[in-house]
Amino acid sequence: SEMQPREDLRIVLLGKTGVGKSATGNTILQKEVFKELLSSKSVSSVCQKESAVRQRRVTVIDTPGLFDTSISNEEIIKEIVKCIPMAAPGPHVFLLVLTVGRFTPEEKKAVKIIQELFGEESRRYTMVLFTRGDDLRGTSIDDYIKDSDHSLQNIINQCGNRYHVFNNRNPEDQTQVTDLLEKIDCMVSVNGGSCYTNEMFQKTEKHRSVLSLCSLSRYFLLFYFILFLCGLL
Repeated sequence: SEMQPREDLRIVLLGKTGVGKSATGNTILQKEVFKELLSSKSVSSVCQKESAVRQRRVTVIDTPGLFDTSISNEEIIKEIVKCIPMAAPGPHVFLLVLTVGRFTPEEKKAVKIIQELFGEESRRYTMVLFTRGDDLRGTSIDDYIKDSDHSLQNIINQCGNRYHVFNNRNPEDQTQVTDLLEKIDCMVSVNGGSCYTNEMFQKTEKHRSVLSLCSLSRYFLLFYFILFLCGLL
């Protein structure tokens, strides 16, 4: 029987500066479209969108990396959220890009910022992608995760145990890309073909505003209570 043409796929790359997001985008699309730079200074401070047709259209959005030395995280976060309308009607997958090696406190913080930014709902649409697969030196990615930091295992667990590994130094290796796209397709099908929508993001934003208002009112109450105790009220 003839294979059904698959739906277009929209992928968003997220992570800290210097983890290899741009190289990952180039490997997925099989063309040099995103500029790469191996330093803590990001090449791009804006979201970039590129597509390629591989039996179907695959769109990749590369977001600026967190913890860039030349731009604040606040500015970067403002830019990252633009990936949602850029991937309209929404991304099918957020690829959380981490490197094989030590899971640094900065990487942990970057993951936390991303999770808080897109909310709990985004976990259903997230997969961890490890770069520098050649650094595994014969160890399987499964064994690497088993022996890794508990906090890293916890993140993978939150993402429904979905993960993949890339060696961007060998971008000609097509199987790593085919396997990734198959894993994404599998996730999309578990999600009933849905994607992460702007409505989901707005809901998270509203929730965040309510939380910050609550904590603000708590501070005011405390402040008034102290004034009352001091007999100033």
